[in-house]
Amino acid sequence: MHEHPVQLRWGDSDAFGHVNHARVLGLLEDARLAMAGPGPGAGIILARLEVDYLRQVHYRVSEHLTVSSTITRLGRSSIGMRQELTQDGEVALRAEMVLVNFDYAADATSPLTDGQRAHWAQWQVD
Repeated sequence: MHEHPVQLRWGDSDAFGHVNHARVLGLLEDARLAMAGPGPGAGIILARLEVDYLRQVHYRVSEHLTVSSTITRLGRSSIGMRQELTQDGEVALRAEMVLVNFDYAADATSPLTDGQRAHWAQWQVD
């Protein structure tokens, strides 16, 4: 499991201190980018996203939340991922997604390389 600390910003919330649903998706993206890094994890794009909002997320000054990410499947050119955002020790959001390896020159998906497969496999769960 990959754990990534994230911090909310004042502008992420509304007048009631409730964090906008779209803003938390950026926190998940930050965690995915931290996993990918500049090396063999790069070149992966989001192809599908399914989100369950389980409870409200509230803005609190200087509070750090955690995004936990696991790889659920490694396919030929795709990666299954699950992410959870926790606040106060409880899961506030759970997301299932499919990432794909993308060849920008060909404008098409491409098979994962051995290096990419090894990179993402370090967070794979059975």
